[in-house]
Amino acid sequence: MTSFSARFRSLDDATDTYALDEVVYRDRKGGLLEVSHDRDAWKARSPEAWRALFDSRLASSEHPYESGVWGKHEWVQPHVALENVVSLGEGRTSLLHGRSYAQSLGLERLWIKQCGTSHTGSFKDLGMTVLVSSVKQAIANGRPIRAVACASTGDTSAALAAYGAAAGIPVVVLLPAGKVSPAQLLQPLASGALVVALDTDFDGCMRVVQRLTTDPSIYLANSMNSLRVEGQKTLALEVLQQRGWQVPDWVFIPSGNLGNVAAIAKGFIEAKEAGLVDRVPRICASQVAAANPLYLASQRALAAGRILERRDVEDVVAQPTAASAIRIGAPVSAPKAVRALAATNGVVEQASESELASSVARSDRAGFFHDPHTGVALACLEKLLARGVVKKSDAVVVISTAHGLKFTEFKASIVAGSHPSLGRAHINEPVQLGSDPEEVLAGIHRALDARAGSPA
Repeated sequence: MTSFSARFRSLDDATDTYALDEVVYRDRKGGLLEVSHDRDAWKARSPEAWRALFDSRLASSEHPYESGVWGKHEWVQPHVALENVVSLGEGRTSLLHGRSYAQSLGLERLWIKQCGTSHTGSFKDLGMTVLVSSVKQAIANGRPIRAVACASTGDTSAALAAYGAAAGIPVVVLLPAGKVSPAQLLQPLASGALVVALDTDFDGCMRVVQRLTTDPSIYLANSMNSLRVEGQKTLALEVLQQRGWQVPDWVFIPSGNLGNVAAIAKGFIEAKEAGLVDRVPRICASQVAAANPLYLASQRALAAGRILERRDVEDVVAQPTAASAIRIGAPVSAPKAVRALAATNGVVEQASESELASSVARSDRAGFFHDPHTGVALACLEKLLARGVVKKSDAVVVISTAHGLKFTEFKASIVAGSHPSLGRAHINEPVQLGSDPEEVLAGIHRALDARAGSPA
């Protein structure tokens, strides 16, 4: 029987490696790590056999293969014993046709990967099941880990708190005070995490958690820990499965700390290298203008007439934005994202507050209920389509990273006509009527007639 294995490896030095149960986040020179798998072991099984195996598990109810992540166990964390897998049924999220919205743009083929229907309401579950399971395995191996910790703008803390609770491992969460939606704050509190609100932004929280986790008994759960990437890369494999292993032309990803750009690219690249597909899609890292270090770096490189390089990415002070989860001015995973964009012939685009809100409002009128971060990706798609970078015949997948119910204040501002950029453009308030049936019916007909005479 084939034995599968993987190790941490330096992003810059392939000889600098570590066991996956070691408490290590950077290489000997301070650079980022990645998880490197034994590809020869993968090749012992044919591409057809891998596709068949993954597809069979997608319909399984057997633990842990009911998870969209652990259905790819051999490609994720082969060292984790099945009894140490901590799963909450993550993944297996819908790939929705965006026909009506796409038609409004003149785009022929659009799908929305609805990650907000995962257990805690965001794609963060995909990485956190892997990280917490790996920590549980490390504890079983004798590592003296007493807690896991993260800095967060909301979704990461919700996922870590839930999976930590399921595993019985204490969780410490550092949040920027007043910069997280009430729904996102409630989630880690409800799961019993130690929640600490700091008078700073996400980047300040990240500095603190990196200092905190120099103590090897407190394990770092942010995406600079490449275990998270291994879970999030399965999003790419799941998209391929749901499209019958047909590769889309483009994938648009809301981008803050840039771990998801690196992860999704890694999933597509590994599928190609293992022969499951014959190409990779182009990736658009979609940033909000209020926190856009990668976009600014790409513009500097373009102005110099060369490809984007790591040295181009300079930290910025992130400004207030509705897309609070990607309000990050010092993205830890920037080196991985730059490499991912080079490998996928990718691009970087940005969206303003009015652009992201307008895209959310239009897509919601087509039946969705998108969060502001997905609005950033949609707005970037609209801009690249208008410029002809994306062709009308291209097959496009947009990653919807979280559920809109986490951002009800943002959604309410649009329908109430109080959004500072949109004003009353998308207002839709309740029609107040009495209780007499005939009067109510007459009022409903008047309202329908008024709508019939108004643009959608």
